[in-house]
Amino acid sequence: MALALHVNHTSLVILELAVMLLSAFLLSRLTKRLKLPNVTAYIVAGILIGPCGLKWIDAEMVESMGFVTDVALSFIAFGVGRYFKWETLKKSGARVLIVTALESLTAAAAISAVMLLVFHLPLSFALLLGAVGAATAPASTLMTIRQYKAKGHFVDTILQVVALDDAVALLAFSVCATISQIAGSAGKADAASILLPIAYNIAAVALGAGMAFLLKWGERRVTSRYNRLLMVVILLLTLSGLCAAVDISPLLACMALGMVHANISRKGEALFKAVERFTPPVLTFFFVVSGMRLNVPALKTAGVIGVSYFFVRILGKYAGATAGALLTGEDKSVRRYLGLALTPQAGVSIGLAALGERMLPPEMGSLLNTIVLSSAVLYEIAGPGLAKLALHLAGALKPAEKEVDKVAKEERGDALRTGPAHP
Repeated sequence: MALALHVNHTSLVILELAVMLLSAFLLSRLTKRLKLPNVTAYIVAGILIGPCGLKWIDAEMVESMGFVTDVALSFIAFGVGRYFKWETLKKSGARVLIVTALESLTAAAAISAVMLLVFHLPLSFALLLGAVGAATAPASTLMTIRQYKAKGHFVDTILQVVALDDAVALLAFSVCATISQIAGSAGKADAASILLPIAYNIAAVALGAGMAFLLKWGERRVTSRYNRLLMVVILLLTLSGLCAAVDISPLLACMALGMVHANISRKGEALFKAVERFTPPVLTFFFVVSGMRLNVPALKTAGVIGVSYFFVRILGKYAGATAGALLTGEDKSVRRYLGLALTPQAGVSIGLAALGERMLPPEMGSLLNTIVLSSAVLYEIAGPGLAKLALHLAGALKPAEKEVDKVAKEERGDALRTGPAHP
């Protein structure tokens, strides 16, 4: 049952949107005191007010908000594209690319293998869940690095890897989604139904790249920051809508737009920052809607599968990061502890899970979304602690000079109060 107010439908929808944002804001005040990420508050808020909680927002409203996922992922993918700037890739070289690819894809392969071989789940489900598991949420790790002012080669490596990690996950998901579509069409023995998803994805990437040149052309003729931001929003919504029309993910197209724009525009960084400042309300809606879509009763069904996903992903990340570090000749601290810092998972993975839910049969789609959402909350709770542990074990945490001076003064004060020791 929706909000029990005698108002027309338009008023009801607007009030429900206000309730979504208000609940997210209020819960974020609580999680801030508990030193948990805002993402956790937004997901829990969605669970509380949604169909499986207080039912302030009904299932019909939740279903009508499906477009929020596509829009949010379009902005996320555009932002990820900035990390494919050629100058940056040349500086980091193949080393970081190899480490990132191995830690992401090893986790994906391990998850898919367990789902197929241990739980005997469908290939499409296993591939999509594995691709989702490749993503990492860097916010918890970056927050810990800033909080403790950690520095050094280990920290530099983390920053480079997490910057490219989601890009690898987006590519992996797009490939797995295409394979799933082809596998679903194989029984029809229709060449067109098999080749069309591939052709659509290639066309979408080309269109995204072409729009980057259109954006650059517009930048030369528009001086207002607001209008430049408006151009980006128009292009991203257009790409997302066209991709939805042919039933493909907007990820590759929007990432291609961001990647090409980052390489051909001198003003690219300023525009990326403007988009970052614009997107928080969109992402807040997205996470709240994700929480409302969580099928809480299905947690019982997820059970062992969800627990396996949680631990297999951690082991896959750790093993892949270690293998990549060994292959590229990284030092001992990177080989041993990088995997721990890559545990958190939230934003991109939740968006990918929402897309995967639409691609799978209802039962399998609900299971995938339930596993990823419930695990994301646990990852975001454990993430900061594991990141701090990794930084500590790697020797990247250096006590600030002020803290050292404070400790020294306290020790001198204790000595003066107690006086000299008696023989």
